[in-house]
Amino acid sequence: MIDFYFNGEPQSLADLPPDISVLTLLRTRLEATGTKEGCASGDCGACTVAIGEPDAQGILRYHNANACILPAHQLKGCHLVTVEGLSRGNSLHPAQAAMVDCHASQCGFCTPGIVMSLFTLYEAEQAQPSLTPLSQSQLEAALGGNLCRCTGYRPIRDAAQGMLSYPANEPSPAWKEDESLAARVAASAQARQEAADASSPDTAAGEGYHRPTSLSALAALRKRHPEARLVAGATDLWLERTQQLKALPALIDLRGIAELQVLDARDDGLHIGAAVTYARLEPSLDSHFPAFARLLHRFASSQIRHRATLGGNVANASPIGDGPPVLLALDATLTLSGPGGERSLSADDFFLDYRQTAMAPQEVLREIRLPWLPAGRQLKVWKLSKRREDDISAVLGAFCWTMKDGLLGDVRLAFGGMAAIPARARGAEAALEGQPPTEAAFAAAKQALVEDFQPMSDVRGSSDYRRIVAANLLERLRLTITAHSPTADAPSAPAAQVTLDAYAN
Repeated sequence: MIDFYFNGEPQSLADLPPDISVLTLLRTRLEATGTKEGCASGDCGACTVAIGEPDAQGILRYHNANACILPAHQLKGCHLVTVEGLSRGNSLHPAQAAMVDCHASQCGFCTPGIVMSLFTLYEAEQAQPSLTPLSQSQLEAALGGNLCRCTGYRPIRDAAQGMLSYPANEPSPAWKEDESLAARVAASAQARQEAADASSPDTAAGEGYHRPTSLSALAALRKRHPEARLVAGATDLWLERTQQLKALPALIDLRGIAELQVLDARDDGLHIGAAVTYARLEPSLDSHFPAFARLLHRFASSQIRHRATLGGNVANASPIGDGPPVLLALDATLTLSGPGGERSLSADDFFLDYRQTAMAPQEVLREIRLPWLPAGRQLKVWKLSKRREDDISAVLGAFCWTMKDGLLGDVRLAFGGMAAIPARARGAEAALEGQPPTEAAFAAAKQALVEDFQPMSDVRGSSDYRRIVAANLLERLRLTITAHSPTADAPSAPAAQVTLDAYAN
């Protein structure tokens, strides 16, 4: 049973398979066909919908999400809004009206998804009004996951910038006028939580979709259903359903487990629960690890960042995952929880082989700890991909170092896309350790890099390409360091800095 609100109306749907997506639910059960299927992988944004969830004050906050890879069971206790729910009669929502007035739609296939991303941007701006126009970076962040195949982005950008000056549509949709909607959605979410807390681990066994609320309940479920797959954001797992057409008959949803939702700045570093989304994590990273925060806009679209988790990115153990190299560079600590209790290990010891980790069969990643960067220690993260936003890495480099008395120390160079696992370039690190950031030192590091990695060739880049660009990232690191070190044998520091800043992530 899924209890949720759809465009302001309560819904209670039973007998749904565990692996049904929101998109399939919309088009086959709710007969709401305005939401389109494009890529079925979360890349194009044609299927974008808005999800409203109550915050701590009971106010509904909306975010955009890709319906094609969103498990329908995760709608429980939420408000789902689609393009059909934005207007009443001939009265359009400002996002819709601006798209019409700016001629920002041509074939119209991608338009519903674009409108829904604009809707969530509009709602966010209404909640916290700004006196300044939307910046280019805000527009890119809001629309980076929506591809337009024929119109072009200028009129869409014009619509985004202009919609805030439109008066609210009159009359507004019924659900916008319903002051009790937020309270009812919040009550539904609370009832769901209380029912889950009071239930036995097997309550959802008939559906095959389980929602534990504690690590102990998770452990019991995994013991009873060892075949069940774990799901948090589903942004990677669901591709098995949409791209490989695999059935997912048994799923355990981790999003309701309180221990996995911790996000806490402590004396020893930033503690991040494995089910914390990137969107929720971003402000903390921006405050403490800005280089990591800047990566997120290259990492994925806003639709993905609102659902994907750092824990999933790590536990998935992909050799091209963007998060793990940063954890290696920062010397992060991972906490695992299982039948034998908890244990901690360095990120260095977590990745064993292709898609293989140090987790025991019944263990789960509970938390990631990023130690604070001491004064003088620097972090840089650079990603190379075919597309600037929302694309898979060909190579990602994460570099951490300290400069003292003109010499490099505690150098950590980590790469993704260069081996079967995300890994450190230990030979290159050794070549730089204790050396000044000179061309000679970095030439030795580049040579060592050849021995550190033997990358494979695939659709994202050849082995030779990866070797070349990895060495180029080391050169970029040298220029970055020497731009701030006038005594080093570098080209003009101001010119180097301008060049680097122009391509900063």
